[in-house]
Order: sequence, then C-alpha cells, then structure tokens
Amino acid sequence: MPVHLAAGYELGHGRLVPTLAAIIALVSVVAAIRALVRPHRPTALVALITALAAIVVGAVHGGNAAGGLGTGNGLAGAVVAVALGAIGLLLAGLALLRSTRKPVA
Repeated sequence: MPVHLAAGYELGHGRLVPTLAAIIALVSVVAAIRALVRPHRPTALVALITALAAIVVGAVHGGNAAGGLGTGNGLAGAVVAVALGAIGLLLAGLALLRSTRKPVA
C-alpha cells in the first residue's frame, strides 16, 4: 500500500522498508552515544539490538533490490541503514565495554 506524500511521489514498499531501517539505525547511533556519555548498560543493549536489526534489514533489502541507485527500489536507504547500523554497532560495543569494565583505583 503506497503512501502518497506529494504530487507525483509515493513512498511504496521498496522505499519504506529501508527508510525505516535507516531510521532505526540512526536511533541506534543516538542510543549508543548516550550510553557512551553516561555508561548505562540497558541503553547500550538497546543500541546494539537496534543496530543489528538495521544491518540485517538493510543488507537483506539491498541484496534483493533490483536495479541501482536512483531507481526507486530503496537501495540508497538500505546502504544508509547498513552504514549507520555498523556505526551504531561499533559505538554500542564500546559502550558495553565501558559499562562492564571495573574502574581502576
């Protein structure tokens, strides 16, 4: 079911899924940064899980996308989702290491 946003443009299934995956990946980056600023294990776990979900959805959609960039199949959104998901995964891993490490006295 396409969503009509403006005249001549509709956000169909091909663009909606990777766009949502990219938004989820952005949420993972923000959550990981928050977990790094203030070490909080549950926030780091949320960042880790959302990053993994964004990477999987983006990779599956990117692998199944027909055509290249600019064809309206959502390949650009899938690439952004994987890239942001990887950043979120790295930052979440760092935040988890920071939250589990005991302070040196």
